[in-house]
Amino acid sequence: MPAERRTYAIWSYFIYWCISGLCISAYTTGSTLLAYGLTAQQAIGALFIGSLCTGILSVSCGWMGERHHIGFTVASRFSWGLRGSYFPILIRSFTTIFWDGLQAYWGGQAMTVTIGAVVPGFAHMTQTLAGGVLKTKDFIGMIIYYLFFVSIMRIPPENLQKPFIVSSILFGGTLIGLLAWAVSSTDSAGPLFRQAGDPANGSIGWAMMFGITAILGSWGGGTLGQSDWTRYAKRPFAPTLSQLFAAPFCIIVCATIGIIVTSCAEQVVGELVWEPFELLGKLQNYYNDSPRGTFFAGLGCVCAQLGISIVLNSVSAGMDLAYVPSFPHRYLNIRRGAYLLACLGLASNPWQYLSNASTFLTVLSGFGVFLAPFTGVMLADYLVVRRCVLKLEDCYIGGSHSIYWYYHGFHWRAAVAWVLGVFPTMPGFIMTVRNPFAYNSWVRTFHIAFFVGLADSFVAFWLICKISPPPGIGIGLSYHDESMWCNTAEDSRGQDSEQAHEGEKKSQHGVTVSAMTA
Repeated sequence: MPAERRTYAIWSYFIYWCISGLCISAYTTGSTLLAYGLTAQQAIGALFIGSLCTGILSVSCGWMGERHHIGFTVASRFSWGLRGSYFPILIRSFTTIFWDGLQAYWGGQAMTVTIGAVVPGFAHMTQTLAGGVLKTKDFIGMIIYYLFFVSIMRIPPENLQKPFIVSSILFGGTLIGLLAWAVSSTDSAGPLFRQAGDPANGSIGWAMMFGITAILGSWGGGTLGQSDWTRYAKRPFAPTLSQLFAAPFCIIVCATIGIIVTSCAEQVVGELVWEPFELLGKLQNYYNDSPRGTFFAGLGCVCAQLGISIVLNSVSAGMDLAYVPSFPHRYLNIRRGAYLLACLGLASNPWQYLSNASTFLTVLSGFGVFLAPFTGVMLADYLVVRRCVLKLEDCYIGGSHSIYWYYHGFHWRAAVAWVLGVFPTMPGFIMTVRNPFAYNSWVRTFHIAFFVGLADSFVAFWLICKISPPPGIGIGLSYHDESMWCNTAEDSRGQDSEQAHEGEKKSQHGVTVSAMTA
């Protein structure tokens, strides 16, 4: 990343985590935790632990971006080989398609509420599509949402701070407004805080661990690709404080407000409604004479969805898709990759897989089965095996003259460690998909999939490299080298920076820099 494009300061990353933590996904996390049989108080405890782990993982995975100014696509090359790096990138892109479809569908429903506050006839449309699964008004809202999304995607990532500020303020206002309404309407935190827990299979400990794993699974893809954003850092440690403190704080606050508002709303409207836009739709009918409040609250939800889609889905996936070989590859750059992701997200029919909530939640949380071992391999390779020493120019060179070429462009050590990380949790994942009520030792292992997958792959990769050291260890520059930092951060005259700059320029113009060009 060239020096002139490093525009993110400490406050920028704080806003970044306001977007990532203050979102509808975090708001609805409480529903998942309570579904495991936890009490509201126990759910908040699980939130605290899970969000702290998310912050620590963000620091670890973002370190190479902060110090070497490379993104996830380049980081995958030194761990997996120039050709092998396509595997983790394709897996992450595949999972992102479903997440983007989900976020866009929620954004469309939030847009429906916003428009319905101004046009009451639109809010009361009853026509349906897709065999009655999809409401016509929600589909229209989703198309309008995508128009705003495509417009914002034209802004380069280094210039997104101001839109992020607007999104954070609007959704923050929505949260404050909902919390004030809920508490003032019931004069309490609602009935959920007075109900006894009913943990799955009678074990509070396993229910807590499953809840913590679900939180890590939700933010696992974002932590794995942290270097996509930390490479924009102006100076060292710019992202660190936000990752350690702002990330847990925002996730905990947003999810706790979601639990309180849902608890109070049950007492007011008579049913549990976890999605804030659905609650706003019901409040439009409950308070027919006051649509302005739901308009601004719905607008905040729309902005939150736009922000989270850009931060965790579109930009990162656009970088990934621009890197994957395509024909003709010169027509696919980061922005067009993000547009392609939006099309695939719509084509995934999110209203269909959301109609079967139990299977959907299991499969989506099960993506952690695959992502956690990727995280373990990357952290073990960068932090322990290579001790943060990289030869950056060889990440942009295809052929046997690159120390990261390994065997025909594939690194067998990473593949073996990844398989060893996936194997213990895969049987329980399959059993849970086939029978949501299955419960045995394999299922319990799946319930802590993120911890098991990350730890197994980390240790396996380290031991394999101890027995059979990969080539190139100790060759290159460490982030401790002051001259490397000066060259990359101030005048971009170092060889590593020149290679990185050339790779970024080619990526921006749609030219894939990869081992396949050798």
